[in-house]
Amino acid sequence: MVYRYESDEDAFEEYPEPGSDLSVLGAGPPPPAGPSPSRFPTPSLPRANQLSLPSSSPPPPPPPRPTHAETPPATPRGHVYSSASPIEPPARRGGGRLWQVLIGGAAVLVLLALCGLGAAALLDNRDQQPQATPTFQPNAAPTSAAAQRLTLDSRDTDQAPLTAKELFPGKELKLNDGQPSYQVIKTQSSASCAVAATGEVADLLVRLGCNQIVRATLRTPDGDHLVTAGLFNLTDKVSAERARDRVRSLLDERQGRFRGLTAGEGDGTDVLASAPARVGWQVRGHYLAYALVVQKDGTAIKAGDAKVGEILFDMIELHLSRGVLQQRADGGSAAQPTAAPTGSSGTQGGSTDDGELPGN
Repeated sequence: MVYRYESDEDAFEEYPEPGSDLSVLGAGPPPPAGPSPSRFPTPSLPRANQLSLPSSSPPPPPPPRPTHAETPPATPRGHVYSSASPIEPPARRGGGRLWQVLIGGAAVLVLLALCGLGAAALLDNRDQQPQATPTFQPNAAPTSAAAQRLTLDSRDTDQAPLTAKELFPGKELKLNDGQPSYQVIKTQSSASCAVAATGEVADLLVRLGCNQIVRATLRTPDGDHLVTAGLFNLTDKVSAERARDRVRSLLDERQGRFRGLTAGEGDGTDVLASAPARVGWQVRGHYLAYALVVQKDGTAIKAGDAKVGEILFDMIELHLSRGVLQQRADGGSAAQPTAAPTGSSGTQGGSTDDGELPGN
């Protein structure tokens, strides 16, 4: 029997010798409660959450098995010896965490960059001026030039008939400030367009739906010329343009002419029915404007006479188109002119009682 005294535990541990009575199973005092202590060192298992890597140095040799002659060293209570490989050093365990920190930091930088771009785009859109979205108003009055042209393009939209007072409201017609006025000698309004034309010209106007002619005879400011000017009221713009295009060939072929308006005997207006004349015509909307100029002495007008050209421009363009028809198109509310009128000019001879056309 060998006794070993443990000073730090203040206890005795007893090891029976071989062949003694105490080595018999069941001999001696009963063992203490709980698991019996192992006679050999119990290896300590590594933690489940830690990896065990092989050590670079060979593991220490196992302790020699105890013999009968020597007593194995007592294992102090609370101390555990492990035969497993040593745990990875702390420095190597920190490598994985370092990569996690780097990757997380990079992700944060990318997220901040995306947020910055989004904020910049938002500020840029806020700086831009919003464009107003046009809204449709079904009851709003049209203000475009096309809508105003529609007023004069047909009698369906321009139903009010012309009047002599509308075209020639007074005894004098003043076109420009500071310039002399034209003297209005006589006016006429008729529902028969044939009174202002002869031959094929009159037939053409009737076929195209002309239902009104308003005209007047005037004396020029210098007193050297007489002029008859007026408006033919046709069905629509298409019919007026057809009349404009056909009139030239009819005049050239002497198949008709425009008539001047005479005032009566003794006033010198008879030359309007007999003298060679210079004529001009122009379309605006469903109206055909015309003017006929003769010299007061009945002589022929020379080609390219600038004075006669000014008279035709005054009557057709300034007075009838820009004055009378523009006011009708405006109707007191429009601000833009309608489509520019288009017209022509030519010459025609005076007429005899039987309707024949003498040469110019």
